[in-house]
Amino acid sequence: MTRSWGRRRTEAAAGGTLDRYAYAFLAGGRRRVVESAVVALTEQGALSLRATRLRPTGEVRSTHAVEHAVIAACPRSRRVREVIDTVGRSQPLDDLARQLVCLGLLSGRRQRATRSGRRLLAAAVSEGSLPRYVLEGPAVLATGPVRHGLLSAASVPDGLGRTLRRMGKALDDDHSSLTDGAPSGGIGCGGSSGGD
Repeated sequence: MTRSWGRRRTEAAAGGTLDRYAYAFLAGGRRRVVESAVVALTEQGALSLRATRLRPTGEVRSTHAVEHAVIAACPRSRRVREVIDTVGRSQPLDDLARQLVCLGLLSGRRQRATRSGRRLLAAAVSEGSLPRYVLEGPAVLATGPVRHGLLSAASVPDGLGRTLRRMGKALDDDHSSLTDGAPSGGIGCGGSSGGD
């Protein structure tokens, strides 16, 4: 019974201190936080997103550290994917993750929402007080340059990308070594052809 009360008290305290970026982290990780900041800044008119490039257009009216990190990541014009990667590894996101871990809403190692974090997120969904893109990502945005730019910035995960590049190179190397020394009639199968 004490645990239950302590958990409720932690969730209530967290609910009072969490902003949209904390909920975005719980819903979709670091990438969702940066995407949400990009959407918020384009809605404010502080950023312009055309094709897959972000460009600042005015002063930031917010004082949120994540939004300032996004603006700082594209001083003139920069690709959305580069901004997402840069801000995803920035100090404001590390601080946000640390805060959520300390509140028991995010696991420390894999940075995924804990049971308490998922409950708090479910409560926020049922309240309907957060923009849908914070909880569900840029796919729920109206068709337009912001939705297109954010969805186009989806990249192949690093581990998978490296593996695919290595496999492609290995296949190219294998193919070139087989065809370099082969007679012009094609690649042999290793057997003799007929008549002894």
